[in-house]
Amino acid sequence: MAATDGQAREAAAQFDRVSLRRGSVDALRDITLSLPRRQITAILGESGSGKSTLIQLIIGLLRPDSGTVRTLGETIDYDRPRGLRKRIGYAVQDVALFPHLIIRTNVLLPATLAGWPIPEAEQRLHELLDLVHLPAGVLDRYPHQLSGGQQQRAGLCRAMMLRPELLLLDEPFSGLDSVTRQSIHQSFLDLQRHEPISSVLVTHEPQEAINLADYMVVMQGGTVMQHGTVADVVKNPASEYVNRLCRGLEAQPE
Repeated sequence: MAATDGQAREAAAQFDRVSLRRGSVDALRDITLSLPRRQITAILGESGSGKSTLIQLIIGLLRPDSGTVRTLGETIDYDRPRGLRKRIGYAVQDVALFPHLIIRTNVLLPATLAGWPIPEAEQRLHELLDLVHLPAGVLDRYPHQLSGGQQQRAGLCRAMMLRPELLLLDEPFSGLDSVTRQSIHQSFLDLQRHEPISSVLVTHEPQEAINLADYMVVMQGGTVMQHGTVADVVKNPASEYVNRLCRGLEAQPE
Protein backbone atom coordinates (compact mmCIF):
# COMPACT_ATOMS: atom_id res chain seq x y z
CA MET A 1 0.00 0.00 0.00
CA ALA A 2 1.41 3.39 -0.98
CA ALA A 3 2.09 5.86 1.78
CA THR A 4 -0.06 8.95 2.16
CA ASP A 5 1.52 12.41 2.00
CA GLY A 6 0.87 12.78 5.73
CA GLN A 7 2.70 9.57 6.54
CA ALA A 8 5.66 10.60 4.40
CA ARG A 9 5.91 13.99 6.13
CA GLU A 10 5.92 12.31 9.52
CA ALA A 11 8.61 9.77 8.57
CA ALA A 12 12.36 10.20 8.73
CA ALA A 13 12.47 8.26 5.46
CA GLN A 14 9.75 6.73 3.31
CA PHE A 15 10.16 4.03 0.66
CA ASP A 16 7.27 3.41 -1.72
CA ARG A 17 7.69 0.23 -3.83
CA VAL A 18 11.42 0.82 -4.27
CA SER A 19 13.54 -1.60 -6.28
CA LEU A 20 17.19 -1.38 -7.32
CA ARG A 21 19.48 -3.67 -9.29
CA ARG A 22 23.27 -3.57 -9.00
CA GLY A 23 24.65 -5.41 -12.00
CA SER A 24 22.81 -8.72 -12.18
CA VAL A 25 21.76 -8.63 -8.52
CA ASP A 26 18.47 -7.37 -7.08
CA ALA A 27 19.89 -5.21 -4.30
CA LEU A 28 16.41 -4.16 -3.17
CA ARG A 29 13.07 -5.63 -4.19
CA ASP A 30 9.78 -3.76 -3.91
CA ILE A 31 10.50 -2.07 -0.58
CA THR A 32 7.62 -0.21 1.05
CA LEU A 33 8.70 1.07 4.44
CA SER A 34 8.41 4.03 6.78
CA LEU A 35 11.12 4.88 9.32
CA PRO A 36 9.94 6.90 12.34
CA ARG A 37 11.16 10.38 13.19
CA ARG A 38 12.99 11.20 16.41
CA GLN A 39 13.76 7.58 17.15
CA ILE A 40 16.74 5.29 16.56
CA THR A 41 16.01 2.76 13.81
CA ALA A 42 18.30 -0.24 13.39
CA ILE A 43 18.60 -1.82 9.94
CA LEU A 44 19.66 -5.38 10.78
CA GLY A 45 20.80 -8.15 8.46
CA GLU A 46 23.69 -10.23 7.21
CA SER A 47 26.22 -9.06 4.63
CA GLY A 48 24.60 -8.46 1.25
CA SER A 49 21.10 -8.06 2.64
CA GLY A 50 20.69 -4.50 1.29
CA LYS A 51 21.23 -2.57 4.54
CA SER A 52 23.80 -0.08 3.27
CA THR A 53 21.96 0.29 -0.04
CA LEU A 54 18.91 1.41 1.90
CA ILE A 55 20.67 4.29 3.65
CA GLN A 56 22.53 5.29 0.48
CA LEU A 57 19.09 5.77 -1.04
CA ILE A 58 17.99 7.86 1.94
CA ILE A 59 20.81 10.37 1.38
CA GLY A 60 20.52 10.28 -2.41
CA LEU A 61 23.86 8.59 -3.17
CA LEU A 62 21.91 5.99 -5.13
CA ARG A 63 18.77 6.36 -7.24
CA PRO A 64 16.16 3.59 -7.36
CA ASP A 65 15.26 1.88 -10.61
CA SER A 66 11.61 2.12 -9.64
CA GLY A 67 9.59 3.53 -6.78
CA THR A 68 9.98 6.68 -4.73
CA VAL A 69 12.18 7.65 -1.78
CA ARG A 70 11.25 10.57 0.44
CA THR A 71 13.65 11.82 3.10
CA LEU A 72 12.53 14.18 5.87
CA GLY A 73 9.28 14.67 4.00
CA GLU A 74 10.92 15.59 0.68
CA THR A 75 11.09 13.68 -2.58
CA ILE A 76 14.82 13.61 -3.38
CA ASP A 77 15.98 15.98 -6.11
CA TYR A 78 18.86 13.94 -7.56
CA ASP A 79 20.04 16.87 -9.68
CA ARG A 80 20.31 19.16 -6.65
CA PRO A 81 20.72 16.99 -3.52
CA ARG A 82 22.92 19.42 -1.59
CA GLY A 83 20.10 21.15 0.26
CA LEU A 84 18.76 17.88 1.64
CA ARG A 85 22.22 16.57 2.52
CA LYS A 86 22.86 19.64 4.71
CA ARG A 87 20.05 18.31 6.90
CA ILE A 88 21.69 14.87 7.26
CA GLY A 89 24.71 13.65 9.20
CA TYR A 90 26.52 10.59 7.84
CA ALA A 91 29.06 8.39 9.62
CA VAL A 92 30.55 5.18 8.23
CA GLN A 93 32.58 2.21 9.48
CA ASP A 94 36.00 3.50 8.42
CA VAL A 95 35.22 6.95 9.91
CA ALA A 96 36.57 8.67 6.75
CA LEU A 97 38.48 11.33 8.66
CA PHE A 98 40.96 13.11 6.40
CA PRO A 99 44.39 11.74 7.44
CA HIS A 100 46.27 14.94 6.57
CA LEU A 101 44.05 17.16 8.74
CA ILE A 102 44.13 17.45 12.52
CA ILE A 103 40.97 16.44 14.41
CA ARG A 104 39.90 20.04 15.00
CA THR A 105 39.92 20.75 11.27
CA ASN A 106 38.24 17.43 10.46
CA VAL A 107 35.35 18.02 12.84
CA LEU A 108 34.92 21.70 11.94
CA LEU A 109 34.98 21.02 8.19
CA PRO A 110 31.16 20.92 7.68
CA ALA A 111 30.77 24.21 9.55
CA THR A 112 33.65 25.75 7.58
CA LEU A 113 32.08 24.73 4.28
CA ALA A 114 28.71 26.04 5.45
CA GLY A 115 30.23 29.43 6.30
CA TRP A 116 29.57 29.37 10.03
CA PRO A 117 31.22 32.15 12.08
CA ILE A 118 34.30 30.79 13.86
CA PRO A 119 33.02 31.47 17.42
CA GLU A 120 29.77 29.61 16.73
CA ALA A 121 31.62 26.67 15.17
CA GLU A 122 34.08 26.46 18.07
CA GLN A 123 31.25 26.55 20.61
CA ARG A 124 29.50 23.71 18.79
CA LEU A 125 32.77 21.75 18.60
CA HIS A 126 33.34 21.82 22.36
CA GLU A 127 29.68 21.08 23.05
CA LEU A 128 29.98 17.90 20.97
CA LEU A 129 33.27 16.89 22.59
CA ASP A 130 31.55 17.00 25.98
CA LEU A 131 28.57 14.98 24.72
CA VAL A 132 30.68 12.14 23.32
CA HIS A 133 33.25 12.22 26.15
CA LEU A 134 36.20 13.12 23.93
CA PRO A 135 38.98 15.15 25.60
CA ALA A 136 39.88 18.48 24.02
CA GLY A 137 43.51 17.34 23.95
CA VAL A 138 42.86 15.27 20.82
CA LEU A 139 42.00 18.32 18.71
CA ASP A 140 45.58 19.01 17.64
CA ARG A 141 46.33 15.37 16.79
CA TYR A 142 46.01 13.59 13.47
CA PRO A 143 43.59 10.66 13.04
CA HIS A 144 46.36 8.03 13.12
CA GLN A 145 47.37 9.31 16.55
CA LEU A 146 43.97 8.43 18.03
CA SER A 147 42.60 5.09 19.18
CA GLY A 148 39.81 3.48 17.17
CA GLY A 149 37.24 4.56 19.75
CA GLN A 150 38.48 8.16 19.71
CA GLN A 151 38.32 8.20 15.91
CA GLN A 152 34.71 6.99 16.02
CA ARG A 153 33.81 9.70 18.52
CA ALA A 154 35.44 12.32 16.31
CA GLY A 155 33.47 10.95 13.34
CA LEU A 156 30.23 11.28 15.33
CA CYS A 157 31.14 14.87 16.20
CA ARG A 158 31.70 15.74 12.55
CA ALA A 159 28.44 14.06 11.51
CA MET A 160 26.55 16.06 14.15
CA MET A 161 28.34 19.37 13.58
CA LEU A 162 25.55 21.09 11.63
CA ARG A 163 22.81 19.91 14.00
CA PRO A 164 21.29 17.55 11.43
CA GLU A 165 17.68 16.42 11.54
CA LEU A 166 18.70 12.91 10.50
CA LEU A 167 21.82 10.90 11.38
CA LEU A 168 22.80 7.92 9.19
CA LEU A 169 25.28 5.43 10.66
CA ASP A 170 26.64 2.66 8.44
CA GLU A 171 28.29 -0.01 10.65
CA PRO A 172 30.04 2.77 12.60
CA PHE A 173 31.04 0.60 15.57
CA SER A 174 32.32 -2.46 13.70
CA GLY A 175 35.90 -3.55 14.30
CA LEU A 176 36.06 -2.16 17.83
CA ASP A 177 36.72 -4.38 20.82
CA SER A 178 33.73 -5.09 23.07
CA VAL A 179 34.76 -2.71 25.86
CA THR A 180 35.33 0.19 23.47
CA ARG A 181 32.10 -0.61 21.62
CA GLN A 182 30.08 -0.44 24.85
CA SER A 183 31.64 2.91 25.69
CA ILE A 184 30.88 4.27 22.22
CA HIS A 185 27.32 2.98 22.50
CA GLN A 186 26.87 4.97 25.70
CA SER A 187 28.29 8.10 24.06
CA PHE A 188 25.87 7.66 21.17
CA LEU A 189 22.90 7.24 23.52
CA ASP A 190 23.98 10.30 25.53
CA LEU A 191 24.14 12.28 22.29
CA GLN A 192 20.70 11.03 21.26
CA ARG A 193 19.16 11.98 24.60
CA HIS A 194 20.66 15.48 24.47
CA GLU A 195 19.74 16.06 20.83
CA PRO A 196 16.78 13.76 20.02
CA ILE A 197 17.00 13.50 16.26
CA SER A 198 16.08 10.73 13.83
CA SER A 199 18.87 8.15 13.57
CA VAL A 200 19.24 5.15 11.26
CA LEU A 201 21.87 2.59 12.29
CA VAL A 202 23.03 -0.16 9.92
CA THR A 203 24.37 -3.18 11.78
CA HIS A 204 24.85 -6.93 11.42
CA GLU A 205 24.93 -7.36 15.21
CA PRO A 206 21.49 -8.23 16.66
CA GLN A 207 22.51 -7.33 20.20
CA GLU A 208 23.74 -3.91 19.07
CA ALA A 209 20.42 -3.26 17.35
CA ILE A 210 18.50 -4.31 20.44
CA ASN A 211 20.68 -2.30 22.83
CA LEU A 212 20.51 0.95 20.85
CA ALA A 213 17.34 1.08 18.76
CA ASP A 214 13.68 1.87 19.31
CA TYR A 215 12.59 0.51 15.94
CA MET A 216 14.02 -2.38 13.91
CA VAL A 217 14.03 -3.38 10.25
CA VAL A 218 15.27 -6.90 9.48
CA MET A 219 16.50 -7.49 5.91
CA GLN A 220 17.48 -10.52 3.89
CA GLY A 221 18.38 -10.69 0.21
CA GLY A 222 17.16 -7.18 -0.59
CA THR A 223 13.78 -7.74 1.07
CA VAL A 224 12.35 -6.46 4.34
CA MET A 225 11.53 -9.56 6.38
CA GLN A 226 10.01 -7.70 9.34
CA HIS A 227 9.83 -4.24 10.84
CA GLY A 228 8.39 -2.80 14.02
CA THR A 229 9.37 -1.81 17.52
CA VAL A 230 12.37 -3.69 18.86
CA ALA A 231 10.26 -5.36 21.53
CA ASP A 232 7.68 -6.59 19.01
CA VAL A 233 10.27 -7.97 16.58
CA VAL A 234 12.15 -9.80 19.34
CA LYS A 235 9.01 -11.21 20.99
CA ASN A 236 7.10 -12.00 17.79
CA PRO A 237 9.52 -12.95 14.98
CA ALA A 238 7.69 -13.23 11.67
CA SER A 239 9.98 -15.87 10.14
CA GLU A 240 12.60 -18.44 11.05
CA TYR A 241 15.28 -16.07 9.77
CA VAL A 242 14.20 -13.30 12.17
CA ASN A 243 13.85 -15.84 14.97
CA ARG A 244 17.39 -17.10 14.35
CA LEU A 245 18.82 -13.57 14.50
CA CYS A 246 17.00 -12.68 17.70
CA ARG A 247 16.97 -16.03 19.50
CA GLY A 248 18.08 -15.76 23.12
CA LEU A 249 18.15 -11.95 23.05
CA GLU A 250 15.96 -9.64 25.07
CA ALA A 251 14.76 -6.14 24.32
CA GLN A 252 16.02 -3.50 26.75
CA PRO A 253 13.46 -2.34 29.32
CA GLU A 254 11.68 0.85 28.34
